[in-house]
Amino acid sequence: MDWQIVFTLGLVVLALTAMVRELAAPDLVLMATLICLGAAGILTPVETFAGFANPVVAAIGALFIVSAALRETGALEMTLGRVLGRFKGTRRALVRMTVPVAALSGFLNNAPIVAMMTPTVIDWAQRNQRAPTQFLIPLSYASILGSTCTIIGTSTILTIVGLVHEAGLPRWSFFEPAPVGILIAGVGLLFLVFVAPSLLPRRMDAQEQLDDRTREYTAAMRVTQDSPLHDQTVEEANLRNLPGLFLVEIDRDDRVITPVSPDQILQKGDILVFAGVVSTILDLQRTRGLEPAAKEELLRSLPGGRNRPMVEAVVSGSSPLIGQTVKQSNFRAVYDAVVIAVHRNAERVQGKIGDIQLRPGDTLLMQCAPKFMELHRNSRDFYLASELPGTPAPAFEHARTALGILVAMVLAVSLGGIHISIAAFVAVAALIGTRCISAAEARDAVDWSVLITIGCGLGVANAMDKSGAAQFVAAGLVKLVGQLGPMATLIAIYVLCLGMAETLHHNAAVAIMFPIALASSQQLGVDPTPFVMTVAIGSACAFAFPISYQTHLIVYGAGAHRFGDFLRIGIPLDLVCMAVALTAIPRIWPF
Repeated sequence: MDWQIVFTLGLVVLALTAMVRELAAPDLVLMATLICLGAAGILTPVETFAGFANPVVAAIGALFIVSAALRETGALEMTLGRVLGRFKGTRRALVRMTVPVAALSGFLNNAPIVAMMTPTVIDWAQRNQRAPTQFLIPLSYASILGSTCTIIGTSTILTIVGLVHEAGLPRWSFFEPAPVGILIAGVGLLFLVFVAPSLLPRRMDAQEQLDDRTREYTAAMRVTQDSPLHDQTVEEANLRNLPGLFLVEIDRDDRVITPVSPDQILQKGDILVFAGVVSTILDLQRTRGLEPAAKEELLRSLPGGRNRPMVEAVVSGSSPLIGQTVKQSNFRAVYDAVVIAVHRNAERVQGKIGDIQLRPGDTLLMQCAPKFMELHRNSRDFYLASELPGTPAPAFEHARTALGILVAMVLAVSLGGIHISIAAFVAVAALIGTRCISAAEARDAVDWSVLITIGCGLGVANAMDKSGAAQFVAAGLVKLVGQLGPMATLIAIYVLCLGMAETLHHNAAVAIMFPIALASSQQLGVDPTPFVMTVAIGSACAFAFPISYQTHLIVYGAGAHRFGDFLRIGIPLDLVCMAVALTAIPRIWPF
């Protein structure tokens, strides 16, 4: 056996061990492996870093920005955030959630979709007195199932596209994996709707309550002139049973509507007065069609645009604000801030925000100019001024533009024959040019660890091929199961891909198994296409281990899930997807 084979396989085994034992992050492990291969002379300097020059790596980075733009403009909330509606049964709710999530995941990176939908699903479940644990795992799984239908849904399949290009195989079309991906997505969604509810836990966590009103704010929001909430009932607008928030009254012209019934029709210009916890009040800032009830010209005059911070501050005992109403104090001109909500300990503050007479100890929630903290952090007018974490309200006015750019990108790739890397960067330029996302937000949107993992993985795959290690492993695999035919080899490759994807990074599994699968098809003398497709599907459809994929990790923490929750539903789904894939792939792409 050549020393290069021994050295390469030894490094790969060490890398696998390091990732399984979580000694370091996958990007660091693969980077160290790649550098060792270059230092040993197995790869030239150009070959060592050639993976980072692969256009697919650039495309994945650009697609992170496209997904971020859709999130920042509220386009995802407009499309996915409204689909759940009223609760009419667990299975119906799962259908309403999983089908559109799976469909959109074919055209966007699935991690931002799950990140955006997770708080929406939790809030919806709480409002309907349902356990969020019944819906969060299916949310993650649906996004993965849908991502197998195109080449851009997941970085796993995009990595395969890059490897196919480097191997000199026929270029994959936009919908290349769709014939098997649609089958897997369809069967997988049926599993989530009809089987998963009996396997998922029904744990209800104690939620923040208002019994002692220790943190109860009074906030007022206006229904905007172009609001989609106009002519909807309070229940249809999802403003009933908000977590930790209560709609106290509606001020309409000179009339006050209280108590507010679920069937009350909302009208543009209505002032909605809420009492509740600060976290949910901040969420109201992201609701399309609602804006703080301060005078519109006051909000427009604040500098900072969408990046205006939210600040919480306590009125001090020596503050000149004491005894004045918010309106009388000329708050906007003095502090470059607009009061959004007021909290007074153990007392519900009555009336409109501008008419509340301030007292020592009142806590104000404010939308401020960017330099407020710098100017007033040590002001004697306030105690404990602090900026609240969170994201700015979406730029809903750019949502349709962002969706249009996404559709144009997809059509350019699928029908126009433009390479995904070029189309994605043109889309990014258009999104920045139309102010759907800023240049700073675009830079922050890129997950560099994923790009490093893929770039290094492509280099390791090249080393496996160049050193002869892939051919050596393939020869052993063919010798072991090849006598049973190509189908047995295909099954073995799928199982190996699935095992690596469950325990390692999905892209690491692709990088290691692609050259082995290609070499196996060559030694068997059959078409490599079904083997390559098996690596793509086997590495993408891994559901049992929550640590194996970023969408799993998002819902794992947010839903307070247990490791066993994923095993209970993920292992059966792994087997279902494997059965569908291994039945369909040889028939769609014969050996």
